[in-house]
Amino acid sequence: MALDINGEKSEVGSAVVKPKDWTLFMLRLSSLLATAAATIVMALNNQTKTLVVATVGSTPITATLTAKFQHNPAFVFFVIANGMASLHNLLMIALDFFRHKFNDKGLFLVMIPILDMLNVALASAGDGAAAFMAELGKNGNSHARWNKICDKFGTYCDHGGGALIASFIGLGLLLVVSVLSIIKLLANQKPTNYHVTLP
Repeated sequence: MALDINGEKSEVGSAVVKPKDWTLFMLRLSSLLATAAATIVMALNNQTKTLVVATVGSTPITATLTAKFQHNPAFVFFVIANGMASLHNLLMIALDFFRHKFNDKGLFLVMIPILDMLNVALASAGDGAAAFMAELGKNGNSHARWNKICDKFGTYCDHGGGALIASFIGLGLLLVVSVLSIIKLLANQKPTNYHVTLP
Protein backbone atom coordinates (compact mmCIF):
# COMPACT_ATOMS: atom_id res chain seq x y z
CA MET A 1 0.00 0.00 0.00
CA ALA A 2 1.45 3.37 -0.99
CA LEU A 3 0.71 6.71 0.60
CA ASP A 4 0.92 10.03 -1.25
CA ILE A 5 2.75 12.53 1.00
CA ASN A 6 3.34 15.99 -0.50
CA GLY A 7 3.30 14.53 -3.97
CA GLU A 8 5.86 11.83 -3.11
CA LYS A 9 4.93 8.20 -2.70
CA SER A 10 6.32 6.06 0.07
CA GLU A 11 5.59 2.50 1.07
CA VAL A 12 3.97 1.82 4.42
CA GLY A 13 6.54 0.45 6.81
CA SER A 14 9.44 2.18 5.05
CA ALA A 15 10.93 5.56 5.90
CA VAL A 16 8.76 8.47 4.81
CA VAL A 17 10.56 10.77 2.40
CA LYS A 18 10.71 14.26 3.90
CA PRO A 19 10.11 17.28 1.70
CA LYS A 20 13.21 19.34 0.95
CA ASP A 21 14.04 22.01 3.52
CA TRP A 22 15.18 25.19 1.80
CA THR A 23 15.54 27.20 5.01
CA LEU A 24 19.22 26.46 5.56
CA PHE A 25 19.98 26.93 1.86
CA MET A 26 18.27 30.34 1.73
CA LEU A 27 19.99 31.50 4.92
CA ARG A 28 23.37 30.44 3.55
CA LEU A 29 22.66 32.20 0.26
CA SER A 30 21.58 35.39 2.05
CA SER A 31 24.68 35.26 4.26
CA LEU A 32 26.85 34.70 1.18
CA LEU A 33 25.37 37.75 -0.53
CA ALA A 34 25.77 39.94 2.58
CA THR A 35 29.39 38.97 3.29
CA ALA A 36 30.33 39.12 -0.40
CA ALA A 37 28.81 42.62 -0.65
CA ALA A 38 30.75 43.70 2.45
CA THR A 39 33.97 42.29 0.99
CA ILE A 40 33.55 43.97 -2.39
CA VAL A 41 32.45 47.36 -1.02
CA MET A 42 35.33 47.53 1.48
CA ALA A 43 37.91 46.20 -1.01
CA LEU A 44 36.96 48.91 -3.53
CA ASN A 45 36.71 51.62 -0.87
CA ASN A 46 39.03 54.56 -1.52
CA GLN A 47 38.75 58.30 -1.81
CA THR A 48 41.24 60.88 -3.02
CA LYS A 49 40.93 64.45 -1.81
CA THR A 50 42.99 67.61 -2.11
CA LEU A 51 43.29 69.43 1.20
CA VAL A 52 44.79 72.77 2.17
CA VAL A 53 47.56 71.96 4.66
CA ALA A 54 49.07 75.43 5.09
CA THR A 55 48.91 79.00 3.85
CA VAL A 56 52.00 81.02 2.98
CA GLY A 57 50.96 84.63 2.72
CA SER A 58 47.85 84.42 0.58
CA THR A 59 48.96 81.28 -1.27
CA PRO A 60 47.40 78.02 -0.01
CA ILE A 61 49.61 74.93 0.03
CA THR A 62 47.63 71.84 -0.87
CA ALA A 63 48.30 68.14 -0.57
CA THR A 64 46.47 65.32 -2.30
CA LEU A 65 45.70 62.49 0.10
CA THR A 66 44.11 59.11 -0.57
CA ALA A 67 42.24 57.01 1.98
CA LYS A 68 42.28 53.28 1.14
CA PHE A 69 41.24 50.21 3.07
CA GLN A 70 44.81 48.85 2.67
CA HIS A 71 46.10 51.64 4.92
CA ASN A 72 44.43 50.03 7.93
CA PRO A 73 45.26 46.45 9.04
CA ALA A 74 41.83 46.11 10.70
CA PHE A 75 40.09 46.80 7.38
CA VAL A 76 42.41 44.35 5.59
CA PHE A 77 41.47 41.71 8.17
CA PHE A 78 37.80 42.63 7.67
CA VAL A 79 38.07 42.03 3.91
CA ILE A 80 39.91 38.71 4.41
CA ALA A 81 37.45 37.49 7.09
CA ASN A 82 34.36 38.35 5.03
CA GLY A 83 35.95 36.89 1.90
CA MET A 84 36.62 33.62 3.73
CA ALA A 85 33.07 33.61 5.14
CA SER A 86 31.73 34.07 1.60
CA LEU A 87 33.95 31.28 0.30
CA HIS A 88 32.83 28.97 3.11
CA ASN A 89 29.15 29.59 2.38
CA LEU A 90 29.71 29.12 -1.35
CA LEU A 91 31.42 25.79 -0.68
CA MET A 92 28.64 24.66 1.67
CA ILE A 93 25.99 25.59 -0.91
CA ALA A 94 27.87 23.63 -3.58
CA LEU A 95 28.20 20.61 -1.26
CA ASP A 96 24.48 20.84 -0.45
CA PHE A 97 23.72 19.80 -4.02
CA PHE A 98 25.81 16.65 -3.52
CA ARG A 99 24.68 15.88 0.03
CA HIS A 100 23.13 12.54 -1.02
CA LYS A 101 26.68 11.24 -1.53
CA PHE A 102 27.67 12.19 2.02
CA ASN A 103 24.62 11.01 3.97
CA ASP A 104 26.44 7.99 5.38
CA LYS A 105 29.61 9.89 6.23
CA GLY A 106 29.38 10.75 9.94
CA LEU A 107 32.60 12.80 9.93
CA PHE A 108 31.31 14.99 7.11
CA LEU A 109 28.08 15.73 8.98
CA VAL A 110 30.03 16.62 12.12
CA MET A 111 32.48 18.89 10.27
CA ILE A 112 29.77 21.19 8.85
CA PRO A 113 28.66 22.66 12.23
CA ILE A 114 32.29 22.92 13.36
CA LEU A 115 33.25 24.84 10.22
CA ASP A 116 30.14 27.01 10.59
CA MET A 117 31.14 27.93 14.16
CA LEU A 118 34.70 28.74 13.05
CA ASN A 119 33.21 30.88 10.31
CA VAL A 120 31.12 32.81 12.85
CA ALA A 121 34.19 33.37 15.05
CA LEU A 122 36.27 34.64 12.12
CA ALA A 123 33.55 36.96 10.81
CA SER A 124 32.82 38.38 14.26
CA ALA A 125 36.52 39.09 14.85
CA GLY A 126 36.77 40.93 11.52
CA ASP A 127 33.59 42.89 12.20
CA GLY A 128 34.73 43.87 15.69
CA ALA A 129 38.12 45.09 14.50
CA ALA A 130 36.61 47.10 11.64
CA ALA A 131 33.88 48.57 13.85
CA PHE A 132 36.51 49.79 16.33
CA MET A 133 38.53 51.49 13.58
CA ALA A 134 35.37 52.96 12.04
CA GLU A 135 34.41 54.51 15.38
CA LEU A 136 37.93 55.89 15.71
CA GLY A 137 37.77 57.35 12.21
CA LYS A 138 34.42 58.95 12.91
CA ASN A 139 35.08 60.41 16.37
CA GLY A 140 38.84 60.24 16.86
CA ASN A 141 40.40 59.90 20.30
CA SER A 142 41.20 63.11 22.12
CA HIS A 143 43.14 61.32 24.89
CA ALA A 144 45.55 59.75 22.40
CA ARG A 145 45.41 62.85 20.17
CA TRP A 146 44.18 60.84 17.19
CA ASN A 147 42.19 63.02 14.82
CA LYS A 148 39.00 61.91 13.13
CA ILE A 149 39.06 61.57 9.34
CA CYS A 150 35.40 61.16 8.44
CA ASP A 151 34.90 64.92 8.36
CA LYS A 152 37.43 65.01 5.48
CA PHE A 153 36.78 61.66 3.76
CA GLY A 154 32.99 61.39 3.97
CA THR A 155 32.48 59.08 0.99
CA TYR A 156 35.16 56.70 2.27
CA CYS A 157 33.50 56.51 5.67
CA ASP A 158 30.00 56.11 4.18
CA HIS A 159 31.13 53.17 2.05
CA GLY A 160 32.91 51.62 5.03
CA GLY A 161 29.78 52.02 7.13
CA GLY A 162 27.70 50.31 4.45
CA ALA A 163 30.19 47.43 4.33
CA LEU A 164 29.98 47.10 8.11
CA ILE A 165 26.17 47.01 8.06
CA ALA A 166 26.18 44.32 5.36
CA SER A 167 28.79 42.33 7.26
CA PHE A 168 26.87 42.46 10.55
CA ILE A 169 23.75 41.25 8.72
CA GLY A 170 25.82 38.42 7.26
CA LEU A 171 27.20 37.65 10.72
CA GLY A 172 23.71 37.39 12.18
CA LEU A 173 22.68 35.03 9.40
CA LEU A 174 25.86 32.99 9.92
CA LEU A 175 24.96 32.61 13.58
CA VAL A 176 21.49 31.31 12.68
CA VAL A 177 23.04 28.95 10.09
CA SER A 178 25.44 27.63 12.72
CA VAL A 179 22.59 26.93 15.17
CA LEU A 180 20.52 25.21 12.45
CA SER A 181 23.55 23.11 11.42
CA ILE A 182 23.90 21.86 14.98
CA ILE A 183 20.16 21.11 15.20
CA LYS A 184 20.35 19.26 11.87
CA LEU A 185 23.29 17.22 13.14
CA LEU A 186 21.42 16.28 16.30
CA ALA A 187 18.31 15.35 14.30
CA ASN A 188 20.36 13.02 12.07
CA GLN A 189 21.82 11.09 15.00
CA LYS A 190 20.45 7.63 15.52
CA PRO A 191 18.94 7.08 18.96
CA THR A 192 20.97 4.79 21.19
CA ASN A 193 19.11 2.14 23.16
CA TYR A 194 20.50 1.54 26.62
CA HIS A 195 19.45 -1.60 28.48
CA VAL A 196 19.62 -1.46 32.25
CA THR A 197 19.26 -4.66 34.18
CA LEU A 198 17.93 -4.25 37.70
CA PRO A 199 18.66 -6.89 40.37
